[in-house]
Amino acid sequence: MLKGKTAVITGGSRGIGKAAALKLAENGADIALIYAGNDEAASDTEREIKSLGVKAKSYKCDVSDFDKTGETVKQILADFGGVDILVNNAGITKDKLILQMSEEDFEKVININLKGAFNMIRHVFSPMMKKRSGSIINVSSVSGMMGNPGQANYSSAKAGLIGLTKTVAKEIASRGVRCNAVAPGFIETDMTDVLPEKVRENAEAAIPLKRMGKPEEVAELILFLAGDRSKYITGEIIKIDGGLYI
Repeated sequence: MLKGKTAVITGGSRGIGKAAALKLAENGADIALIYAGNDEAASDTEREIKSLGVKAKSYKCDVSDFDKTGETVKQILADFGGVDILVNNAGITKDKLILQMSEEDFEKVININLKGAFNMIRHVFSPMMKKRSGSIINVSSVSGMMGNPGQANYSSAKAGLIGLTKTVAKEIASRGVRCNAVAPGFIETDMTDVLPEKVRENAEAAIPLKRMGKPEEVAELILFLAGDRSKYITGEIIKIDGGLYI
């Protein structure tokens, strides 16, 4: 399905990013994995991807750094020969109510979750336009659609990704490149593993399907948007939240 294509995935060593990397690799894509700091997790994921019979290489990069992302994309182009799929998944949380949230807490989340996606898109824009094909997939969140107490920074960044997705889709469509976003609800990842049990129970009770989603389920949606089965879909924000936000 994706044989001969190269996918770049940010935040790709764990959680949704890792699940997406493995799913795209299972379907034939070569994987360029961008991670922030966990060398061991990145190496483990890279080995796991290679075991599927595709090319894989990991790159340590702070996606909030415009120049560094440019250098990283340039190296990926040299190593893989092109970029066909970009999955902007890198993200962090620094949850606090606004009265307790520092300027640093707000800026850090915006810089990684939103500016990081802009940086990556900006640097793959030209290579994709020259090929006149490509798929960009931004990982937003239902928090960016409905808001969430204690997440002014995170919700703002994820809402910003929705606007970025729609704008990029309009700007790049004439060159055959698509841009869509997925908006997960509560997914079983490192971020939700740290939730107190009572908070987790309350969250699951609020979900019509009465459970959290799995990273592999989000990865299936990313696979759909990455391939030709979705070639007439662009500028869309697709929720995957068990009915949390209806």
